[in-house]
Amino acid sequence: MKQIIVDIDQSGEIKIVTKGFTGLVCLEETKFLKDLLGREIARELAGVAFVHEDEEAKQHIPICG
Repeated sequence: MKQIIVDIDQSGEIKIVTKGFTGLVCLEETKFLKDLLGREIARELAGVAFVHEDEEAKQHIPICG
């Protein structure tokens, strides 16, 4: 299931988190929010942002230490 989560903290800082998107589609899907809310201060992309739609996302889990 695809989700767009908008979190507003007590200072008014807004954080947008996406779940269920593959590739950079998340940027396209949240562009309307960025346009409404104004200037972007920072962007942090998860590993699945760099996976193509037809590829399977793999997660590496540390097993030592």
